[in-house]
Amino acid sequence: MATEPLRTLFCIGNNQNFFDLPKADIGEVWVAISSMLSAIKNMDGIEVIGTFDDDAHMVGPSDGWPWTCYVLADVADQQTVRDACNLLRTTMIGEYALWKFFKIEARMGRELIIRDDVAV
Repeated sequence: MATEPLRTLFCIGNNQNFFDLPKADIGEVWVAISSMLSAIKNMDGIEVIGTFDDDAHMVGPSDGWPWTCYVLADVADQQTVRDACNLLRTTMIGEYALWKFFKIEARMGRELIIRDDVAV
């Protein structure tokens, strides 16, 4: 990345449509979200720093904070962030896009530097 990357937190939540699915249909949704997450990880201009999954302690739809899972990454630019978010529109499950079952929000900023030479 030639310029300073955008420290980006991708916040992903599942919605009520996911919970309305019969159990037999959930598997193909998990394959699709896994495919989308792999696509984000493998995109040019994205370096995944870490992930966080809150599904063990948060059950039900994510209407906002707290989200179901998070991906923290350094991203080359805003267009790449948009392209990653757009995967929810382009990853298909049969006739439906993944956004029928999940939502995504990206928070962008810069890396917070915690300095060793400053004492309080």
